[in-house]
Amino acid sequence: MKKLFVLLLLTLLFANMVSAQTTNVWIVRHAEKDKSNPQDTNPNLSDEGRIRAGDLATYLKKIKFDVAFATPTKRTHQTLDSLVIPKVIDYKDIKSLVDSIKTNYVGKTVIVAGHSNTVLQIIEALGGKKPKDELTDDDYDYIFELSVKADKARVKMEQYGRPHHL
Repeated sequence: MKKLFVLLLLTLLFANMVSAQTTNVWIVRHAEKDKSNPQDTNPNLSDEGRIRAGDLATYLKKIKFDVAFATPTKRTHQTLDSLVIPKVIDYKDIKSLVDSIKTNYVGKTVIVAGHSNTVLQIIEALGGKKPKDELTDDDYDYIFELSVKADKARVKMEQYGRPHHL
């Protein structure tokens, strides 16, 4: 009986420790895409976008990521290419992304590359408040740092690289 009580107590302590852990999630929109061919539905980054991807790597050089998430598009993957990341996982929808982060990466450091119409939705899905009303098609220089604990997130917004609105 005493062993069962100790086992139950250890299980509760472990569950409490896991739920109390903070997950650090960085969210960025992909860098500038090549718009030279309007028919290309999956363009590469433009020259300016490749520079911004390098600026992202410089901005985050002291952060050690455990995993990255990118949509299946070339531009989200290329935005993350300059970072040192052990594993990049494709995601197709916000729910599956958030479920994966909250289930498999509690207490870890994660980066997500998204799109102008998904970045703020991802922040909300992780429990944070949108720091901006919208991201426009030319908003490429924002980066969001979330500290996620259970179903709440503290959100910090910054800008990196060359400002896009000169």
